[in-house]
Amino acid sequence: MKPVKIGLLGLGTVGTGVVRIVEGHQEDLSSQVGSPIVIERIAVKHLEKYRSVSVDQSKLTEDPWEVIRDPEIDVIVEVMGGIDQTKTYILEALDRGKHIVTANKDLMALHGAEILAKAQEKQCDVFYEASVAGGIPIIRTLIEGFSSDRIMKIMGIVNGTTNYILTKMSQEGASFEDVLAEAQALGYAEADPTSDVEGLDAARKMAILGTLGFRTNVELQDVSVKGISQVTKEDISYAKRLGYEMKLLGIAERQDDEVSISVQPTMVRTGHPIAAVNGVFNAVYVYGEAVGETMFYGAGAGEMPTATSVVADLVAIIKNMKLGVNGLKAIVPYKPKKLKTDEQISYKNFILLHVDDKAGVLAQITQVFAQHDVSLESVVQQPNDQNPDAEIIIVTHHASKANMDKVLNHFEGLEVIRRIKSVYRVEG
Repeated sequence: MKPVKIGLLGLGTVGTGVVRIVEGHQEDLSSQVGSPIVIERIAVKHLEKYRSVSVDQSKLTEDPWEVIRDPEIDVIVEVMGGIDQTKTYILEALDRGKHIVTANKDLMALHGAEILAKAQEKQCDVFYEASVAGGIPIIRTLIEGFSSDRIMKIMGIVNGTTNYILTKMSQEGASFEDVLAEAQALGYAEADPTSDVEGLDAARKMAILGTLGFRTNVELQDVSVKGISQVTKEDISYAKRLGYEMKLLGIAERQDDEVSISVQPTMVRTGHPIAAVNGVFNAVYVYGEAVGETMFYGAGAGEMPTATSVVADLVAIIKNMKLGVNGLKAIVPYKPKKLKTDEQISYKNFILLHVDDKAGVLAQITQVFAQHDVSLESVVQQPNDQNPDAEIIIVTHHASKANMDKVLNHFEGLEVIRRIKSVYRVEG
């Protein structure tokens, strides 16, 4: 049996996991695809660097082009990261008829449409399961498992770092700054945590999920993004008191082929299964018109969970090679993109106000909501010994984003309101 030869771009955390699985599970993999799988060449940054996995030094190169232009290599596995240069490598590999597996969410969120179009033109496969939610097979599920259904909503915890931070804040009453420092010390957060805590990482993943779920080309600029850096332990305490957990949620919704995609800190009712997803774990909730509610939960990052998804894609490509059907399963968006307006986007809201502690204030506030057609589910005034102002907590019924913006703008000019302390979406 002729072996299938693999070129690996990158031998960091995920690349090391890929080598471990391909070499350690060779018998199982060969039985699935009908031939041995051989990692032929590996592009690395530094040849002399110590690695926790044993690799034949003659297979290593510091030049990715040597891997891409090797005529013996059938499949390129890209786990090196980067965007512009990596895109150049992948497009060149596709031009040479090589299939691609990538774990690169940034690349696929920004240039996925172009890469998939090139793959279709060259009748090559491009699979990218590991780019979203690590070991959770959510991309394959959206493409194949929901192929007969119509997805109406995708809601997910797709960033483990922020979920770890919010979990610790909730369980220990710690501040954002203290937990972020701890997450950095443990290696869960980068030295520059901006991409995680400001929601950019989650936004890229939601662009990918929205594109696949709704079959339209969702771009990064279509995602409304708000991170968790302004979430305080007081916000989380109030949420818990009202029966909610705070989560950074990516939310993609469709109604009559008009879509909205956002990433924002959200109060999730404790009875909802996504509220119980803690630590660095990820979860993606999918609502299909026919199947109803489903949820997929697991490790969202890490060497072996992510490498498992990469190798699963590799197996799928090799099976397609044996059947001669490569390039036939690419999901190229075919629906025209129609984004919802602020008038069409609707959800519940939590608002915490610091106000003058005197008679008639509540009447003025509720009058503003009525004026802008926002109805209220609950209004609670909380005593707070640390705050000389009165604190009013309001949870609205579903209200359009446009009307809520009008309410908040009106509040800015209302003398009795000292401060709009917090505003969050409410789910569940």
